[in-house]
Amino acid sequence: MTQHVLLNNIDHQDTRVLHCFAAEYGDNLCSVPVFATEFGALQHEYAILAQHNQQDDSFQAVALLGLAAEENLYLNPQHANGWDGRYIPALIEKGPFRIGFQQQAGQTEPEAVVHIDLAHPKVNRQYGQQLFLSHGGNSPYLQHIADTLQRIHRGTALTGPLFNAFGRLNLLQPVNIEYSLQNGEKHRLNGYYCINSDALARLRGPELEQLHQAGFLQQAFAMQSSLRHISSLIERKNQLLRAAAQPV
Repeated sequence: MTQHVLLNNIDHQDTRVLHCFAAEYGDNLCSVPVFATEFGALQHEYAILAQHNQQDDSFQAVALLGLAAEENLYLNPQHANGWDGRYIPALIEKGPFRIGFQQQAGQTEPEAVVHIDLAHPKVNRQYGQQLFLSHGGNSPYLQHIADTLQRIHRGTALTGPLFNAFGRLNLLQPVNIEYSLQNGEKHRLNGYYCINSDALARLRGPELEQLHQAGFLQQAFAMQSSLRHISSLIERKNQLLRAAAQPV
């Protein structure tokens, strides 16, 4: 059960957060929702696809992390923080934190504030990253988390307009990912969408300019180019299979 509270430098002066990643912390996800505000970083290491929510006919971008349920092939205990990648998707990187909004007296717009889940397994009072400096200011880690939460917040607002634009221009198409593993097993991943490369290449004039002015043309190219990482994800899986087959 979660226990989200407003973070402050009085009650949480001694609170620490483990900045590490492992299945025991709930990081064993085969995919994670991602946002247009991080596509630039994601495209260099992850396959960015989309999933369709039939209930409200919406789309959400996701980064593919594994090829089976509860499989994250970027988790690696040999790395210092347990993650084998230079960039960690924002929803995983944020850990036990989330953004909230608080109405301040005299202000017309609510102020963004940070909440922490005190029941999260990465939260403790002995080990991990310090949240506040001794004089009460935010630690570099907490500032990094605040930036990450802002990236999520801005990206959430862009998700609808981004996929509405893609839909109007018929830039999305279903994709079936078929692959074979080194042990001979054959598999298929269904339920994902990718950028239609032909439709993207055919864009001309006002449609192309409109997509560019909205800032979404770059995101379309990022999703398109990121598909090359599917092959590297399969190789990660094969490496695990080879390691498991070696005699102890």
